[in-house]
Amino acid sequence: MDGTVLVADDDRTIRTVLTQALTRAGCKVHATSSLVTLMRWVEEGKGDLVISDVIMPDGNGLDQLPKIAKSRPGLPVIVISAQNTIMTAIQAAEADAFDYLPKPFDLPDLMRRAARALEVKRRINPPKPAEIPERPTADLPLVGRTPSMQSLYRLVARVMNTSLPVMISGESGTGKSLIAKALHDFSDRRSLPFVVVGSSDLQGVEGPSSVLTRARGGSILLDEVSDLDAEAQARVVRMLDSLDDHAPRIMATSQVDLMGQIEAGQFREDLFYRLGGVTINVPALRERVDDIPLLAEHFLTRAERDGFTLRRFSAPALELVRTYSWPGNVRQLENVIRRLVVTSSEEEISRAEIEAVLGHQPTMEPMRGASDGEKLMTSVAKHLRRYFDLHGGVLPPPGLYNRILKDVETPLIEIALDATGGNQAKCADLLGINRNTLRKKITDLDIRVTRRRKLM
Repeated sequence: MDGTVLVADDDRTIRTVLTQALTRAGCKVHATSSLVTLMRWVEEGKGDLVISDVIMPDGNGLDQLPKIAKSRPGLPVIVISAQNTIMTAIQAAEADAFDYLPKPFDLPDLMRRAARALEVKRRINPPKPAEIPERPTADLPLVGRTPSMQSLYRLVARVMNTSLPVMISGESGTGKSLIAKALHDFSDRRSLPFVVVGSSDLQGVEGPSSVLTRARGGSILLDEVSDLDAEAQARVVRMLDSLDDHAPRIMATSQVDLMGQIEAGQFREDLFYRLGGVTINVPALRERVDDIPLLAEHFLTRAERDGFTLRRFSAPALELVRTYSWPGNVRQLENVIRRLVVTSSEEEISRAEIEAVLGHQPTMEPMRGASDGEKLMTSVAKHLRRYFDLHGGVLPPPGLYNRILKDVETPLIEIALDATGGNQAKCADLLGINRNTLRKKITDLDIRVTRRRKLM
C-alpha cells in the first residue's frame, strides 16, 4: 500500500495497532483521538484515506462525513464502530462512506479494504455527493454484530434508494416488517406514504388502484404475501404490470417457503419473480445467539426510557437467555424482557425468574424448509432448472459454471469458517482442501473472516 492514512479513534490500543499495521504495509499514518484534529488535517489537505470511529469524545464521526466530502471530494472514509445496529450501517451509506466495519473487526480484512480504498482514490475522482437530507430517528430492535446481521445491514443500506422490489423472508418475529419500514423511513421516499397491504385491501376491481392512490409514489408492503388468495395474487400481478416510472416501491414479507407454495400450486410463479428483485433473508434468533445479549441489553435500556426501573441480568440469568431456543424470535425475547422488567422485585433479574417465565413458553419448533428430507442434489437441480426456465428458451449468458460454482462456494466457506471459529487450518481440514487453497478462495471470493485477530 502507498498513501497517507488518517486514523481517528478514542481507543489508544486501536490507534497503536492500526498505526503499526498500516506503517508495515508502507503507509504514512497520522492518528488522533479527536475529531477536531482529524478535520484540521483533512482541511489542510493531509491524507489519502480516513479511518474513523463513530462515537468520539468530541462528537460523532458520521456527522463529519458530509464536511469531509465538501472539503475533500473523493477522499474515502472507512467507518468503524461498536454501535452494531442497522442505523449505523444506513447512516454510513447515506453519508457516502467508502466502507463500514463493526467492532470488533478483523485486522486483515480492514487492511484489504484500506488497500482497496487507496487504489480507488488513485484511479477515480468521484463527484461531490449531494447534501444528505434529514433522516428520522428510530429505535429499532435490529441490533447485532454477528456476520449474518452485518451482511443484512449492508444489503439494506445498498438497496435503500433503489426502485427494485424487495422480498423479505424469515420466521415469525424476526423483524421482517421492521426492515421494510427502515427501507422506507431512511430512503428518499421517507416523506411519502408507507402503505401496508393485506387481502382486504385488494378486493374488487378498484382495490389495487386504491392502494396505488394511497401510496402516491411512496412504498407498498405486501404483508405476508403468501396469505393472499388466488384472486388477490392475480390483481397484484396486474397492478405490478401497470406501474410507471413514478410508481411506489413494492416490498413483500413472507414467513413460509414460497418456492414450496409454488410447487404446491398455492402461489403464482410470475408473482414470485416480480417481487424478487432483491431478497433479504432475516436469520432466526437461534442462528445468531451471540446477538442475544446485545438485544437483551437494548430492550432493558428501552424499558428504562419508557419509565421503568433499570434492571440487569445476573450472569446465570443471562446465560439462560442466551441458550434458550426462542422459537418466537426477537418479538418473543422483547415480550419476555418487558414482562421481567415489570414483575421483577429486585434490580438484578435472577435465573429463577426467567425459568418461571420461560416455563410457560412454547418449545422449539422444527425448522421449516422446502428441502426437508430432500437431498441437496435434488434441491440444487430444482433451482438450476428454474434458472434456465427464466430465460424463456434462450440460453443463459456464458460463464454459467463459474457463476454457479461461486454461488455455492461462497456460503459453504463462510459457514465452515463460522463453524470453526475463523480457524483457517480447521476450516481447510473440514472442507478437505489445502490451507493455501482456502486462503486463495477467501481472497478471490472476497469473503470476510471475522474471528481471527480481533480488536475490541
